[in-house]
Amino acid sequence: MVVAIVGLGILLLGCLFYYWNDIIYALPATFRCSSAGGGRRSRAPLPPGYMGFPFIGEMFNFLYYFKFLGGPDDFINAKRAKYGGTGGLYRTHLFGSPAIIVCSPAANKFVFQSEANFQLEWPAVEIVGKSSLVAVHGESHTRIRSLVVKTTNQPDALRRIAEMVQPRIVHALQTWAKKGRILGYHEAKKVTFENIGNYFVSIEPGTQLDVLDKLFAGMVKGIRSFPINLPGTAYHHAIQCRKKAVAIFQEELDKHRDGFASQKTRNDLMDGLMNLKDEEGKQLSDVEVVDNIVSLVVAGYESTSISIMWALYYLAKYPSVIRKLQEEHSSICTNGDQYVTSDDIQKLQYTTKVVEETIRLANTASIIFRKARNDVDYKGVRRFLT
Repeated sequence: MVVAIVGLGILLLGCLFYYWNDIIYALPATFRCSSAGGGRRSRAPLPPGYMGFPFIGEMFNFLYYFKFLGGPDDFINAKRAKYGGTGGLYRTHLFGSPAIIVCSPAANKFVFQSEANFQLEWPAVEIVGKSSLVAVHGESHTRIRSLVVKTTNQPDALRRIAEMVQPRIVHALQTWAKKGRILGYHEAKKVTFENIGNYFVSIEPGTQLDVLDKLFAGMVKGIRSFPINLPGTAYHHAIQCRKKAVAIFQEELDKHRDGFASQKTRNDLMDGLMNLKDEEGKQLSDVEVVDNIVSLVVAGYESTSISIMWALYYLAKYPSVIRKLQEEHSSICTNGDQYVTSDDIQKLQYTTKVVEETIRLANTASIIFRKARNDVDYKGVRRFLT
């Protein structure tokens, strides 16, 4: 009798441990759903899924697929096989927080186009900067976004980017051809960061740029890590890398300001962010300028170089695509010009499709985080909860 009671107790404890997160998070939400009246609370059910063990959730399972099997898609496929399509929505518990996995194109589009319902939750603002575009919301977001877009996505800015980037890319291609055999990702990352350093803060290849390269590599690793700020963790290392990078950019900002006084502007991104004014005539503070440069470098540092690497890979597999690209560019550069201009970019329709297809196939962002501002229904499923 005693043995039976002990065995039953162990079984109950095991079930409690196994379903702990579902009991703590999903069960109360289900009751809220069933008892919701005509108010703001949603009556739609939660997506199917499993939320894992206390605290760790499904992290071990996720890391098993992601790190050891090298196939993060299989983590999603396992849920599809178990729970069905469900519109690409599954509940889980990852990175220390209850979450809904969104894996269908339509559902992802819904999230990214619903800024009123979702806010950026990851990366941690301690790494990208509390004043950066990705970290602020409301009027502050609108203000900073307007100034950043004016600096990076206007005709004059695009012209400068085209003039600056192309000679470096051509030189890199010529250098790679002489080497014969290269590590695509390493070389793409190198030329990408050289372009970033020059356009953002007018830093040429050399010791200082190499230091920044290592610092941003550490920051990118920290963004992907669990945010535990203890010595020895990737997150702690990323915070230290950010402090050093900010110090370098602050020094460059002071040099830019001295250049304004002597009428020696550098015409780079930092110049633009320092000079522009919003509708009320206010300029960005030094902290806002540095934070947004840091966040823009983090955003473009690895994604651009990975896209270039995959472009090299796919183009090597499809010589016919290379020939069509060459024909399109030759038809535009008819006056002996070696480079295309910013005005020519809209004419490069086939090139644009190649870029879009490369990004589609490569999928450089494996996971992106958003946090619900309020309860959100999507096709009859209560997808996110506050």
